[in-house]
Amino acid sequence: MAKGLDVGTMNLISARQEGSETVFVQQRNSFVELDYSDMADQMLSRSDVLHIKKGEKVYVVGDDALNFANIFNRETRRPMKAGILSSDEKSAIPMIKLILQQVVDEPQRPNERLFFSTPADPTDSELSTLYHQKTLESILSDMGYDPEPINEGMAVIYSELADNDFTGLGISFGAGMTNVCLSYYAVPVMRFSIARGGDWIDEQAARATGTPVDKVTSTKEEDFRLDFTSDVGGVEGALGIYYENLLDYVVENVVKEVDEEDVEEGLDVPVVVTGGTASPDGFEALFRERLREADLPFSVSGVQRASEPLYSVARGALVAARSEEGSQAESESAETDTEE
Repeated sequence: MAKGLDVGTMNLISARQEGSETVFVQQRNSFVELDYSDMADQMLSRSDVLHIKKGEKVYVVGDDALNFANIFNRETRRPMKAGILSSDEKSAIPMIKLILQQVVDEPQRPNERLFFSTPADPTDSELSTLYHQKTLESILSDMGYDPEPINEGMAVIYSELADNDFTGLGISFGAGMTNVCLSYYAVPVMRFSIARGGDWIDEQAARATGTPVDKVTSTKEEDFRLDFTSDVGGVEGALGIYYENLLDYVVENVVKEVDEEDVEEGLDVPVVVTGGTASPDGFEALFRERLREADLPFSVSGVQRASEPLYSVARGALVAARSEEGSQAESESAETDTEE
C-alpha cells in the first residue's frame, strides 16, 4: 500500500488509499517549548497532547503547538524554514521525526513505497534543497519505507490535471516557498521555486502592524478573505497588501523562467493553484487577473484553485506512488509469465 507525503513548512500531510476513499493525516509542522513540571507533564499526558520531555523542558508538538503558544504568549518554533529543514533550529531533526511518526505511521509492509514532496532550488536565493531531501530520505528509510522524492509542483499536476493529460502549469503556494511546474503530457518542461510564501506574508504583515506573527497566522487561517474591504491599518488590510505583492512577484518570476527555458510559443494551458497560502476566498480571481496582465508566450485557458488546496500535494504524491507501484506489479507479473 503506497503513500504520499506533503512535507510542508507549515503542515505535514500524508495520503493513503482505503477502497475508493483517500485518507489524509495532518499535523502542524511546529512546536513550542515550555518549562517542565510534574503537573504539566501529567496534564499533557492525560489530554493526549503530543509532547516530549527533554531535560528541564517540555516540547508540545504539532497541532497543539499554536494553541499553547497563544495561551502562554510564546512563539512557535519550526523544524523547517523557507521550505527546507532549518539550519537555525538545533531541534529540527528530532522534532520533524516525531511529527512524521504521527503522520505516516509504520509501513504496512517492508519497504512500502512512499513519495514525498520536495521543492525545486529557488531562483531568487542561494538555498540548496539537497541536504533537506537526503535527510528526509534517511529518516523515512529508517522508519521502514522505500522513499522517493517528487517535485512539489509536479505533484500538483498529478493531483489536479489528470483530465488534461497532466498538461498545464501547477503552482503550490506553501508557507515557506512557492513551487512552480509547467508540464506537457506528464513531462516537466520547467520547474523552479521562489523563496517566498505564506510565512513571508505573515512576517511582513506582522512587522507592518506590530502584531505577533502567530496572531497574524491565526487571523489569516480563520476567515480572511481577499476582498480588499478591510481597514488598511489593520492586520487583514496588511495581509491583502502583501498577498498582492507575492502574486506580482510570482508572475514576474514565471515570465523570467519561461523566457530562459525558451518554452514553445502557442501552448494553451490550464493553471491550477494550490497550497495553504492559496486558501483564502478571492485568491483565484486575483491571480487570474495578474496572469492576464502578464507577457507570457503561451495562453492561459483558465485558472482554477484545487478543491482541497491543503491536500493537493499529498494527493499528487500518492498518485505518483500508486502509479509506480502498479507499474512494478505489472512488470513482475510479466516476468513471472515469461519464466513459466
